[in-house]
Amino acid sequence: MRVAPIPYTAAMLVNGPTSGNYDVVVIGAGAAGLMCAIAAGRRGRKVLVLDHANKVGKKILMSGGGRCNFTNMYSGPENFLSSNPHFAKSALSRYTPWDFIALVEKHGIEYYEKKLGQLFCVKSSKQIVSLLLTECAAAGAEVRTHCPVTIEQTGPSHRLISEAGEIGCESLVIATGGYSIPKMGATGFGIDFARALGLPIQPTFAALVPVTLPERKLAQIADLAGASIDTVTTAGQASFRENILFTHRGLSGPAVLQASSYWRPGEPLVIDLFPDLDLGAYLREQRTQRPRAELRTVLAETLPRRIAQRWCKLWLPDKPLAELGDREVDQVEARCKAWTVWPDGTEGYRTAEVTMGGVDTDALSSKTMECRDHPGIFFIGEVVDVTGHLGGHNFQWAWASGHAAGEVA
Repeated sequence: MRVAPIPYTAAMLVNGPTSGNYDVVVIGAGAAGLMCAIAAGRRGRKVLVLDHANKVGKKILMSGGGRCNFTNMYSGPENFLSSNPHFAKSALSRYTPWDFIALVEKHGIEYYEKKLGQLFCVKSSKQIVSLLLTECAAAGAEVRTHCPVTIEQTGPSHRLISEAGEIGCESLVIATGGYSIPKMGATGFGIDFARALGLPIQPTFAALVPVTLPERKLAQIADLAGASIDTVTTAGQASFRENILFTHRGLSGPAVLQASSYWRPGEPLVIDLFPDLDLGAYLREQRTQRPRAELRTVLAETLPRRIAQRWCKLWLPDKPLAELGDREVDQVEARCKAWTVWPDGTEGYRTAEVTMGGVDTDALSSKTMECRDHPGIFFIGEVVDVTGHLGGHNFQWAWASGHAAGEVA
């Protein structure tokens, strides 16, 4: 099949163009692409990995504040969103977090659990990139950066064009990610190519991303920027127990990032600022025991003081507990246990950790990640309509989907 040429280009070509024939060409030298190359190379396949960027694994390098949250011990299908919630089960069951942990331990990389099964490098995310490149070299897989290509022809053999000439291959693997963080080189290459093949695409949008608030609402809380508090944050039917962070644009923090994958424009976020406390009962008890205590003082025993003071100034009856009637106690509880905010958007792909949506899973084999209607073409990682929760799950999908394709490509 001949397709309209789809360029995979960089702003500047420095070095690394290549040509020749290969068994497998992987476009995209991120987590999924490198894992696929390792698995295919171990089978004796002649593998070439191409990336238009100046270095491999940019998302790996920035992950976890430079320490890479490389997997989650408890990662399972329930931690992923997709139009087909069953699609990820096969790949995830055949390459588990413990398989990647074994690889990390093989390379002597020290790691620790931060919380909730999230595993990080003790030293640096560079160690994960080094691990992947070392394994690629051991498997005989070539990796080229600064190498933009154009896909000129597909099936039954595939033809790409680089500045050095033609590249031919039997299997073509697309591991170019989504639109997230364009300053690192993210493009719509993979989704554009899928469309050129006639594959269905699930709508895409920024996920695991801070939300922004309307100007009026933001003005009320803007000076709280930098404050963080433990909450239960709910979007739709999904709730997350984690911190939120007040920002100059709106709200961020793990709970908000998680909820953003479920939030849709025109819907609210509902935030419980006292997740471990029956606030109404507690205030009635304190009203009896400490009648002269000011409400803001009592709230500040759990909330950061400036948040307690701001809530009392904006929405709550700021007076001694003895003067609070039951209706006012109910008002305080509603404002604190179900603080409802109406975001006017998100910060978008600029800061989003992942792209929701992508290549529809109906077009792919869940076992191999191969296109059903285009043998020899595979889509893996973030470009596929499988999106993980925060905390190492998206890396686990990269390892699992890359390994699944590499076992057969």
